[in-house]
Amino acid sequence: MPPLSPSRFGTLDGLRYGLLGLPLAFVALPLYVLLPNHYARAFGVPLATLGAVLLGARLLDALVDPLLGRLSDRLHARSPQAVLGFGAFAAGVLLLGFGLLFFPQLLVDPARHGALLVAAAVLLAVTYAGYSMLSIAHQSWGAMLGGDALQRGRIVGWREGMGLVGVVLASVVPTVAGLPAMVALFGVLLVLGWALWTRAPRPVRGTALHAPVDLRLPLRRPAFRRLLAVFVLNGIASAVPATLVLFFVQDRLQAPASLEPAFLGLYFVMAAASIPVWLRIVRRFGLARSWLGGMCMSVAVFAWAGAMGAGDAVPFLVVCALSGFAIGSDLVLPGAMLAGLIAEAGDQPHAGAYFGWWNFATKLNLALSAGLALPLLGLAGYVPGAREVGALQALSLAYCLLPCVLKVAAGLALWALVIRPSNGSSSLPLPKVSP
Repeated sequence: MPPLSPSRFGTLDGLRYGLLGLPLAFVALPLYVLLPNHYARAFGVPLATLGAVLLGARLLDALVDPLLGRLSDRLHARSPQAVLGFGAFAAGVLLLGFGLLFFPQLLVDPARHGALLVAAAVLLAVTYAGYSMLSIAHQSWGAMLGGDALQRGRIVGWREGMGLVGVVLASVVPTVAGLPAMVALFGVLLVLGWALWTRAPRPVRGTALHAPVDLRLPLRRPAFRRLLAVFVLNGIASAVPATLVLFFVQDRLQAPASLEPAFLGLYFVMAAASIPVWLRIVRRFGLARSWLGGMCMSVAVFAWAGAMGAGDAVPFLVVCALSGFAIGSDLVLPGAMLAGLIAEAGDQPHAGAYFGWWNFATKLNLALSAGLALPLLGLAGYVPGAREVGALQALSLAYCLLPCVLKVAAGLALWALVIRPSNGSSSLPLPKVSP
């Protein structure tokens, strides 16, 4: 397909590029939300030990991402076909690791926790590597399509919007159809997403694409360092409740298992539905200030959740809806800001390096959330199924108060590091355009 015109990014373009975001997000929820709960409850793995394994695997994965970003830049400099071929290989690695991770009994006896944790660590490394290779190449492709701030928002919005559809499916399928169906569906979606990607608009190619790849270039850009600092703080704030939500629902709220898909599904449906709303808000307030508004909304919602206890399943559905709406800003606006930063610096040939460091920060957030929150909860006396007042209070503090504190810190950092130094340039209203 020919390169994308800077003036448009149509529905068919969005579907062809964005659909791969569906399986990539589909796999993310089982890995970051379902897996810790599954290993703790199905195999009896202690939370502290499980948290250490997840921390180690995610830290290793995070450290590799900048190198994968450099590799992605080299492939983009070679040809789109090279990127797509690399993506096909990465998809195969991802599918293999993901399937075995949820069925470790095919490799080891789950009753032997030592062997189980070793196998889990290896499979996590394989799965994360495939996921990172594919997602960095796909994100870099989108950043190199160009366009103004609104078009960049649309490109990211298609990718993240399709991703939210994948997350909704992943929140329902394991409960309704079981883990085998979840793995099979993921494989089908992954093949379909890659096939449509091969028909997506091509990045604009030019002599700049043959510039030497510089892994450290993004870190030498002050604007990127400031945005990355905000992204890390905000990401940890979002990752902690994602890791703990099922524990909170099952033990603090004591909600029936039949409601778990409703909680997760409503959260992600609202996040998907909020994306067009956030793009309209961006027209009025700009990317940075709109993101700040999303952070403020998240703090208000999680502060309310902190007062909930057993029997509050219905009010928590409202919390899921409102927090899902707020998280839509996290999914679209930071990525659009990053794409704009890359374009303004003229660093499109190094987009992979940027997204390598960006994904490094994402994985670091997830690693810290699991590697710190789970062991600290264990030390506070919480175990899955606990009903003691002290243990449940510790769970509420970790799930609600800690994210609020981190979100406030992220909001202050966004104002101090991005909005104020820009003298309004990153938050000016965008020109009116027809929908």
